[in-house]
Amino acid sequence: MSHQDAAHTTGLSTGLSTSLPETRAAEAAPAVRRSDPQVRAVTVRDIAEAVILGLRDFQAAPLYGLAFGAFYAAGGLAIVACAFWAGVGYLAYPLAAGFALLGPFVAVGLYEVSRRREAGVPLSWSGVLGTIFEQRHRELGWMAFVTLFVFVIWMYQVRLLLALMLGLRSFSTMQEFLTVVTTTPEGWLFLLLGHVVGAALSLVLFSLTVVSFPLLLDRDVDFVTAMITSVRAVVTSPLPMIGWAAAIVLLLIVAALPGFLGLVVVLPVLGHATWHLYRRIVVPKA
Repeated sequence: MSHQDAAHTTGLSTGLSTSLPETRAAEAAPAVRRSDPQVRAVTVRDIAEAVILGLRDFQAAPLYGLAFGAFYAAGGLAIVACAFWAGVGYLAYPLAAGFALLGPFVAVGLYEVSRRREAGVPLSWSGVLGTIFEQRHRELGWMAFVTLFVFVIWMYQVRLLLALMLGLRSFSTMQEFLTVVTTTPEGWLFLLLGHVVGAALSLVLFSLTVVSFPLLLDRDVDFVTAMITSVRAVVTSPLPMIGWAAAIVLLLIVAALPGFLGLVVVLPVLGHATWHLYRRIVVPKA
């Protein structure tokens, strides 16, 4: 008999000595609420080690990383191309910046690759993609909705600032738009406010998703609990986590400059590293 079985048997024996109402109350009490995941404080060293492990995962399974990175880069190119096709090319930069907000959702497949390597489970496309496909029945879909909602808010505030700062004028070319925002006081104010609001939204989304996506993939918890756990992780280690958020933003900006091509490599490394950082932050189940 295992230790758990012995403990369970002892509990049942003890329960027989109590009255029926007390037994029912004792049995019902644990079912009221599951304990929330516990978080640990992390340091810059933990983040550096997570990045190293992320690089190792990418080197060990490069095809998976390159495939998800290429998919992400192709999505960015498609969004920008659609903006020019629709005659709103001046929104290409805000769209590209906002597209970076969708990275945590796209990286779910990379979390699964790291999880399988950590558990010693053989990698296969059917296994990785099958796990992602199964998430449609779980809470991860709601987190994807939260991510898309923040992206919509980002684009809405861009259009609002354009109307407030630059009026209702339309820009026929990207060059005309760049000339206005870089050579006029109104344009400078638009850039300043836009980047401040964008940084705030990025920090909010980072706080909501840095732990929640890998947590939902790894455990059976609801998306609200996952978001609360993610925010608690940032609050517990504010300086290292905000520094990590800033590093992610800078890496994504640099990677997106050469036609999004850098994202093919940067996204996989960041995705794998995020999984290993999650392992350091959230205390494993007993």
